[in-house]
This record gives sequence, structure tokens and C-alpha cells, in this order.
Amino acid sequence: MNNFNKWVAIYGNAMSIADHKPETYSRDITLRYPVLSPFDGSKLRFTFDNFCADEDITITEAFAAFADKENNMRIDSSTSVRITFGKNNSVTVKGGSKAVSDEIEMNVKRGDMLCISFYLADYTLMRSSVIITGPHSGGQYCVGNAVNDEVFDIDRSRRTNCYYFLSDIDILTSEENHALICYGDSITSQEWPDHLTDRLEKNGITNLSVIRKAASGTRILREYDNITYESYGLKGTNRVPREWDVAGADMLIIQQGINDIIHPVGTDVNPFRPMSDLPSLNELTDGISWYISQARKKDFKVYLGTLLPINGWRTYADFREILKNDFNDWLRNTDLSDGCIDFDKAVRSESDPTSFADGNDSGDHLHPSTDGYKAMAEAVLENIL
Repeated sequence: MNNFNKWVAIYGNAMSIADHKPETYSRDITLRYPVLSPFDGSKLRFTFDNFCADEDITITEAFAAFADKENNMRIDSSTSVRITFGKNNSVTVKGGSKAVSDEIEMNVKRGDMLCISFYLADYTLMRSSVIITGPHSGGQYCVGNAVNDEVFDIDRSRRTNCYYFLSDIDILTSEENHALICYGDSITSQEWPDHLTDRLEKNGITNLSVIRKAASGTRILREYDNITYESYGLKGTNRVPREWDVAGADMLIIQQGINDIIHPVGTDVNPFRPMSDLPSLNELTDGISWYISQARKKDFKVYLGTLLPINGWRTYADFREILKNDFNDWLRNTDLSDGCIDFDKAVRSESDPTSFADGNDSGDHLHPSTDGYKAMAEAVLENIL
């Protein structure tokens, strides 16, 4: 007999602001996202989040099914289980709010691949979403109601790295299992959390899930209030209360701050990016200190990640390099956290520490390559895992 008595997240994404374009609305569309379960469990529950919209949305129907590990978009339709909300097949999620499903019975084993498919019949404002990349990330959408199709019709479907509305999945599992939140910006919304999941598997660590709460362009201290740049997402004080509400989480890695440093260019260059947005070192460290204070209220252990090289990025300047290095020194030495993960040291060049090492730069001199992201995952301290 199992002893499943604890809810722990097995999947998580931040909800950020989708780009405001004329095609922001959609209808008669099915979204499908695969999820690898790190734990055994007996029940699942799902959170659909509409935080970044000012209009209600309706999830017409939703299902969870086991998927093919070789083709994680192919479901076994005989295993499909309806997701309900207050015993209803559909749910309306008000703008700025979220809906948590009923608990559904599903006997899941560690390593099982699940697919969550949900259908949007009516016109839907597609504003709450986040773009995520990595070897375990990505979904599909299909025109029409295809929630129980084993595979989507190739002529009516496309791959997507944009995750709409589905923000959390929890499993009822064993007491020893727990979750680690990786919090940050585009560096974290890209590959390294997926490679960290692979490292857990390689090292035989079976009681930890990696939950990514990250969104491109986000800053610790500020956010944009214009439609040109609002898709750069929410500032820290607007993100933390929602994104850190993760079942079974007791640890947190924070890697954020580079956008605070590189975004401001002056209104003579860009009317939306005044130099007055450039923070001082004290403002940055106060922001991280506030993060830590909020984490302590949840009894999280907190680990800080240093910022990566930026030499060659289009807004690179000496004063930004100095601020970044001073901030990194503070991250390495503060006694407020439980430790520092030196991501900077893991990916930088030994001969030129302002730049990525050969092979670790994606080419834009801000985001790492796949090898760079793997190096970040390897830099996470063993005692955290």
C-alpha cells in the first residue's frame, strides 16, 4: 500500500504578459503540453492562471493522459482522464485570477510522461503566457477540439514554446519528495533548469522536482507600462506572491538582475528606457534582500546565482560591467542567503572574465549556448540537490 499524503509540484511556469498584437485573440484551439513526472503518485491537480489579462477566459474542457516517451506529443487516449472544476467540465477564469482543478485519480510512476490537453472554444484573450525552451520544454497547438486525439493532425497543428494559462501541476506523493524553485528571467526560462533535471536523473536523485518560475525580460525593480515592452513582464514585487506559491517547495535559486542593468539606455535612444531606471548597487541588493525576506517567511532555503558575462551585448558599457561585478561580489559574500551558485565563473572565459568562454555563448553575448546552460546546471551545489 502506498503512503501518498503530500502534495508536491511536478511542473511549474511563471505567467507573464504576452505581446499585445492584433492577433492576441484565439478561438477553437487545443493546447497540449507534455510533462515528465519525477515522482510516483496517486492524484493530480492543475492550476490555470489568467493573471496578466483584464478579461475572463473559459477553459472549455481539459484532459490528462499518459504519453509516449519517444514522442511525447502522442497520447494513449485510453488513459485520458477528464480534468474537472467543482465537478464541472469547464471553468471560467476571471482576469487577474487563477483556477485550481478538482483532484483527479491517476496512478503515476516516476518517469511517466503525461500530456495535458485543453480546448478553448470561444474567443480567448491570449495574454497570460510565458516562453520556455530546453530539452524537456515545448508543446503543440491544434485548430479544433483535439483534446483526445492521439496525435494532432499535422496540417492543423504547430509546435510552440509558448505556455498559455497552465501554471502548475501537483501530485499527491510521498513525504520525502520536495520541490526546488528556479526563479529568474530569460536565462532561467531557457535551458539550464531542464539540464538540472537531467543531472538529478544522472545522479540518482529521485526525491526532488525542478520547478521553473521565470520570464524573459523581467527585472527585480521595474516593469514597463506600455504595450511596446509590457511583454518583458512583471517586476519582482508583482511576481513573488504568486510564483512562489508552489506545493512542496522548500528551496529557491534566484538568478536575476541583468535586465535591471542592461535595459536603461536613455530617452534620446529609446523613449521607454530612461537612464533613471538604472539601479544603484544598493537598490539591487535591497531588491534581493527583499526576495530573501519573502522566502524566509515560507521557510525556504535561498541560494543566489551570480550574473553572467555581457561583453559584446548591444548595450554593453564599462559602467554596466562595474555594476554587474559589484553586484556579483555582494551575491557571493552576503550572509543573508544559504549559499551562492557562481554561474558567472562556470561559463566565463578565464583569460577575459567579461566574456563567455569559447563554446558557452549563444552568439548574442547575453544568453549561454546549450553547453553554457549545461555548465550552469553542473554549477549548482551538490548539497542543494
